This record gives sequence, C-alpha cells and structure tokens, in this order.
Amino acid sequence: MAFLNESFEEYYRSCFGDRWESLRQSLLEGAGAVPYVEGRTARLSAPYLLDRSSILAALSLRLPEEGLILDACAAPGGKSLVIASNMSGEARLLSNEFSSERRRRLAKVLDEHLDAALRERVRVSGFDAAALGGKKSEYGRFDALLLDVPCSSEAHVLQNPAALAQWTSARPRFLARRQWALLSAAFLLLRPGGSLVYVTCAISPEENEGVVSRLRGKYGNAAIPDAPDFPEGEKTAHGRLILPDQADGMGPMYVARFRKDVSPGSNLPV
Repeated sequence: MAFLNESFEEYYRSCFGDRWESLRQSLLEGAGAVPYVEGRTARLSAPYLLDRSSILAALSLRLPEEGLILDACAAPGGKSLVIASNMSGEARLLSNEFSSERRRRLAKVLDEHLDAALRERVRVSGFDAAALGGKKSEYGRFDALLLDVPCSSEAHVLQNPAALAQWTSARPRFLARRQWALLSAAFLLLRPGGSLVYVTCAISPEENEGVVSRLRGKYGNAAIPDAPDFPEGEKTAHGRLILPDQADGMGPMYVARFRKDVSPGSNLPV
C-alpha cells in the first residue's frame, strides 16, 4: 500500500476539494514529454524532450528584437533551448543557474542541443538572482526575463516516498518566501517596457497566485498583468494554471506574465 502523508493530503484537499483525488492520480502517473526541435528562428541540432506545458511557458516570454534576455533559474535547460530557438538575430540569452552542479548540467544541455552559431549567443552564468536585485547598478539590465522558480513540485513529491514522508505544510510557505525574493528582484532587473514571465511546476496557490499578487501590491501599476496567450489550462487572476487531470496529462505548470510599465505616474522603482 502506498504511503500517505496525512498533512500533505489535508493541505491539498483544502486547496482542491473533491477534485484532489483525480488530480493526485494524474500527478502520480506523470507527464508525457514531447521532442522539441524547432523554434521560430532556429532548429536545434538535436531534439530535447520537454513537457508540452514547459514549451508553452517558455514561448510566453515576449522576446525583444535585440538586447539581453535572462533565464534566471535555467537548469536543466529546456526552456533556454526554447527561448534560444525563437530569438531574433540581434538578441542574446543569459542562462543562469546558481547551483554549480545544476549549472554544469545546464551547460551540457546547451552544448548538446545548440549548433555552434546559436551557442555563441547563449552564455551561462551562476549568480543568485535574488541577491542581484539588491544592486541598483543592475536595474533594467535585461530586456526580457523568464523566472522558473524552485518550487514544491508536488508531482515529484508524490512519486518519491522519502520526499513525501518529509513534507510539511511549512514547505510551501518557505518556498513562497524565496520565490517572492526572486520575483521582486526580477522586476527590478527588467528594463522598462520589458516582459517578465513567472513559472512554477507547483500546484500550491501559495507559490502561484499568492506570490505574483504581491507584485502589484509592491510596485503598483508599474507591474501590468499581461495574460499568457495560450488557451490550455485554467484562467487565474494573473495567469494560467495547467493541471494534468484536465489537460490530457500536461503539466502541472503555472504561468503568469507581466509588462514593466513606463508611463508617468507608475510606481516604477529607480
């Protein structure tokens, strides 16, 4: 008989009610990956397997015609591949990963799947994106920014008995604090007029709407909601939530998009 963590069950049943039983089962079954190979402007040198919701999340970022794009928490690299294969000829990508071990994996994925010309336009870095937001000299550095934050990843927890046994209700709250630090910093690092996409593979409302709702609270009308274009998933106050029980196994994935406003009177940090 599968191990059940009663605290875990109680928490997510409070979030999803009677739907939780079918949602839990779909999370246990796992998502089906598809081979991603071709973007709008470039074709990968080798296909990369990605959940379809990850492709939609990466494609949600409004890419500039030129300038610097940041994938702030980029490992293992799938979303960076999607961004790179959709960049115009003048844009560049900085794929960042704070963890040295995960950064090595990221670099390996980029090396294996990008041709030499495209790889030259993608650089790997290893800074703490939340800490970088504390440096005013970095404000407005990036023309577009994808923030796929560390999250609860409930599908992984359910499929890993050790992770499930260790789970407590403090985990979503702890992660939400880190996620907010990253999102707040990301907004500061984004140039005025730029596109910011916040992504999790969590189903916890604390880590999704609970985090992004704070952006408007802190920065006012400088943070303009810009709902993702794709129709898949369920509409939320600030984005879309793709859950596998109602999306043919795709997800889970939460995607919210914002534009940094430049109009007079916007609460724009300087």
